[in-house]
Amino acid sequence: MAKPYPYFVSLNEAISLCQKTSIDVGSEIIPISQSINRIVSSDIKAKVNDPGFDNSAMDGFAVVHSDTTSPPSQLSIIGSSMAGSTESHILSSGQAIRIMTGAPIPQGADSIIPIEDCNVTGDKVTLNKPSKPHFIRKLGENFSKNQTIFSIGETMTPEKIALCAAAGISTISVFKKLKIAVISTGDELKSLDDDLEHGQIYESNSYGLAALVEIYGHEATRFPSVIDDLDTLQETLNEASKSHDCIITSGGVSMGDKDFVRILMEQEGDIKFWRVKMRPGSPPIFGMWNNTPIFGLPGNPVSSHVVFRAIVGKWLTSLTKSKDINNKTTHAILDEDIKTQEGFTTFRRVELFVKDNLTFARLKGHQGSGNIAGIAMSDGLTIIEPNEMGKKGDICKIILL
Repeated sequence: MAKPYPYFVSLNEAISLCQKTSIDVGSEIIPISQSINRIVSSDIKAKVNDPGFDNSAMDGFAVVHSDTTSPPSQLSIIGSSMAGSTESHILSSGQAIRIMTGAPIPQGADSIIPIEDCNVTGDKVTLNKPSKPHFIRKLGENFSKNQTIFSIGETMTPEKIALCAAAGISTISVFKKLKIAVISTGDELKSLDDDLEHGQIYESNSYGLAALVEIYGHEATRFPSVIDDLDTLQETLNEASKSHDCIITSGGVSMGDKDFVRILMEQEGDIKFWRVKMRPGSPPIFGMWNNTPIFGLPGNPVSSHVVFRAIVGKWLTSLTKSKDINNKTTHAILDEDIKTQEGFTTFRRVELFVKDNLTFARLKGHQGSGNIAGIAMSDGLTIIEPNEMGKKGDICKIILL
């Protein structure tokens, strides 16, 4: 008989209970070229200043600003400063040096005049406007040597990878990818290679859940779907627990006689909670199977996606001290009443639109938890808290999809 466990908990309680179960993720050193979507495991410090020297933000001429305050001003051209050049120049009053974007500022120059504001005749240049000191990029104005540019828990993006390269960093320390098994259950599920017979459906949950695992920076293994058989399910869970850090199942967690994930967890697992006060997605179960964390998600596809975003994703980010960049939110005005249930957190699929410079949200498609098309074609999910009514005109928090 299963030991007592929390039943029908709030969403916040579910998140808290999950986060009490921690695993050592570990870290590794990888090239920045392989770091997209990886999570930083130790602070990253710049190896150089950026810029590494004062340089020009414009094509034009480097000059002494005091020579240009009463245009037109005529100066003598004494040379050129090119991007990538190591040649040094010294500039005096009455002189100008032709300069390219990114080229070093000559000694003595303190401002730049853009080429379009000049007339060149032989070795003379006439400046038609005053020069601009702010057209000089100063040493270290973007970041300085030994400055922390990224902290633990940040997710690497293309822009961050480029910044690492600019800072002279070729390798970084990142959290290792967790190996997560994704297992769908149900007699009705068929492979995409099979023809469907009456009463059968294509197995889709593992594809969506595996993709969610990947965007959170980890590695998913999709197992073949498991029929509604207790022994087969037990064998699959045992196999998954031997080679994976975490298990995610879909289906078999409600109150029916063939909800075998829940039955097996009650018989031989260690349940931390079962059922959550959220709509959709109230049946999830969380616990340990052979000392491996297991999330039993509902079989309805919308419910499984919502539970992953609301609970599983937050657990994954807590392990790596990272921000949940995959659940970016905004706020919108509800354009209609949203059906809620007292004491429950409500996630409804909505589309967003702008009217009179204000962002509104309205329901997108029918809200059945089996309607994966509804969530795939929506702009976001409402987060209506248990103490909120979801009435037309209310300002509502929205998870952007």
